[in-house]
Amino acid sequence: MEHVIQNSGTEHGWRRFARFLGAGLAWFVVSLFTLWAVAALCFDVRRIWLRIPAVSVFVLSLLAVFIFTKGAWLRLAGCAACSTIVLLWWLSIEPSNNRPWQADVSQTAWAEVHGNLVTIHNVRNCDYRAEFDYTCRWETRTYDLSQLRGVDTYIVYWGSPWIAHPMLSFEFGKDEYIVFSIETRKEIGQFYSAIRGFFRQYALIYIVSDERDVVRLRTNYRKNEDVYLYHLNMDSVRARTRFLDYIDRLNELNKQPEWYNALTRNCTTSIFTQREASRGSYKKLTPWDWQILLNGKLDAKAYREGAFAGNFPFAELKVRAYINPVAHTLDKAPDFSTRIREGRP
Repeated sequence: MEHVIQNSGTEHGWRRFARFLGAGLAWFVVSLFTLWAVAALCFDVRRIWLRIPAVSVFVLSLLAVFIFTKGAWLRLAGCAACSTIVLLWWLSIEPSNNRPWQADVSQTAWAEVHGNLVTIHNVRNCDYRAEFDYTCRWETRTYDLSQLRGVDTYIVYWGSPWIAHPMLSFEFGKDEYIVFSIETRKEIGQFYSAIRGFFRQYALIYIVSDERDVVRLRTNYRKNEDVYLYHLNMDSVRARTRFLDYIDRLNELNKQPEWYNALTRNCTTSIFTQREASRGSYKKLTPWDWQILLNGKLDAKAYREGAFAGNFPFAELKVRAYINPVAHTLDKAPDFSTRIREGRP
């Protein structure tokens, strides 16, 4: 009898512990949800003068939940409901292509495909005098897919070795390159903030550019950015497919803008959610893989999987891939793209 009572007491203790643990976890999740809701109201209410009133109404609603409800689980549900209302409002915020954009993102690229000929409108070709002092030209260029010769990737670091910005460059004919850079589309007066990137602050834009624009900007005009250039082992069929995937996304975003998100829709996850990813590129990676979210080590993984040209140990290949020193000597040279590739695998 005593043994039965002891077992019953032990089971009761475990149940109490499980309920306590479950309640603690639930409150932790709802607390994070609540903090997110407050931040969303602070950042994403479009009219600045409405932000404080909106946060005040939200906080008063939470206080009302605690005052007028009894029981921990009812209060938990009430808090979750308040944050869910904010989430539904947040999801209803639509992106737009019609805003006062900064000059370097004022146009969105779009393309026409006629057989092997692809005509891209609004190819950016900025002439830089300094990082924020430039004149942008928006050009129309036509490319022949039968002349697609290869694909390179640029990996750009600006601080942490765990975070990078990848760009893909396609070579057509002899020494003609077009590069795609997936970026935030900022309005006049906006600046990039990693925290703001988790909210509905920036539209997503695919910049299609001359290499003397987006590459030289990063090697020669921005401070503390390191740029590495790798040639990809990609056959002509996959290169063509990848290029057309980018073209499809250009046209989609030109018609229906999307929000940038630092976690779910950024410069790297966007690449891996394009249709090419679902057809076998980087089979071992998903958009939620830690090497996508912390993409600074993607070059090492790509090397291990044989994606890069060059029969060198990775450390040596990365040294050879570093282009900043030679780019500084070239600057406005018309053969910039050709000469930054000299002597590289």
